[in-house]
Amino acid sequence: MTTPAARADRDDVLRYLCVFLSVAHTGSVTRSSEQIFKAASAITRALTQMEQLLGVSLFERRPRGMLLNAYGEAVHLRARRIQAEIRQAATTLCNGQSTRKDPAVLTQLLLSGNKLRVFVSLASHGQIAASCHHLGMSKSGISMSLARLEESVGQPLFQRTAQGLVVSEAAEPLLLHAKRVFAEVRHMQADLMALQGSVEGCITVGALPLGRTRLLPLAIVHLLQKYPGIQIKTRESSYEELARDLGCGDIDFIFGALRPQEENRQLVSEALFVDQVRIFCRANHPLTRTPGHLSLATLQHNGWILPRQDSPARRALVRSFTRQGLSAPQPSVESGDLAVVRNLLTHSDLLTACSPHQLRYEMEKGDIVELNVDLGDAERSIGIIQRSGCHPPPAMQALLEEVRKICASDLLPCSPPAASYTPRRTAELAQHCVS
Repeated sequence: MTTPAARADRDDVLRYLCVFLSVAHTGSVTRSSEQIFKAASAITRALTQMEQLLGVSLFERRPRGMLLNAYGEAVHLRARRIQAEIRQAATTLCNGQSTRKDPAVLTQLLLSGNKLRVFVSLASHGQIAASCHHLGMSKSGISMSLARLEESVGQPLFQRTAQGLVVSEAAEPLLLHAKRVFAEVRHMQADLMALQGSVEGCITVGALPLGRTRLLPLAIVHLLQKYPGIQIKTRESSYEELARDLGCGDIDFIFGALRPQEENRQLVSEALFVDQVRIFCRANHPLTRTPGHLSLATLQHNGWILPRQDSPARRALVRSFTRQGLSAPQPSVESGDLAVVRNLLTHSDLLTACSPHQLRYEMEKGDIVELNVDLGDAERSIGIIQRSGCHPPPAMQALLEEVRKICASDLLPCSPPAASYTPRRTAELAQHCVS
């Protein structure tokens, strides 16, 4: 468990980024001093403190200036991404004001680290007392940081309600970019560990129903056999909630059925294989005794367990019925929870439409069977969804590689992969953060 002190140390890197970026750009403490109007001694001290926090040296000190080493290049990549996120947040906030505010001033304030950290904690917990415990700060310290930030923005960042603090509509862009900033800080640490020969870090995966049954667990098992220091968290929710969390950096990628690209243009999809939706029921269901193929018209008025209306599997089923001039079946139960679906199937005469991968174990045991129904091209693409422009840390890249290999291997007899996949060399992972 990460302690408040450890979180503070990690996030304190932010307060040194302006100095670091300036020295990286100018290649000199003296020129940096002239650029950002700080004493050379203050710049040198800030760089030393940043290197102590990260546990590595970032520059080669030479008589004619400062040159980034491999660790410095890795930090520089993340630092520029952090700076871009904060600048965009500051510009959005200032442009929404009736009074003119300078985005550069707000950017400098947000880069202090502490105020941004306080804002994110209050947004997550909704209570000052809870944020005090989370951050290891006093109530007065948090209140002063929030007041200073709201003063600089020129408007309240929270609505004060009886239930606690709620992020204002105007402050939503700040929360989005702030979460992305702290995701970059987290990945910065993982990049440095990889350069030291240790692929570690914590990866959070948004697991959609198909992926979490078998494919994602297999990929995780293979990953941990190679890199036992990696920690994996899975988050199970609706696609809409996972996509929102992916957009702000709370999760690192989503694995499962892909959605049309136009649903969220900030996300990018990578198809790994094409899955065929099929119809299933319990063993010894009355329909299993019908010889030959079953028509969709025969099943139309049966009881159904179906996923959410906007899910790819539901859409594929509806297309199959529509092509034959039939109205789509109405579910008796609507659920994306596989535990619920499995138990309902085995204890009732309900039908369901899903991937055979989701019911593989029940089919092998003989509890659930596939009905002999031709759905036509009731297909959906399965793959990985990432945030556009993201730069995966080595641990995340390693898990993505395992997911791709699982989906392209012979472990998927039910559906062939959409395209061949050649895994990258493991040795490339340690260099990924500086590529």
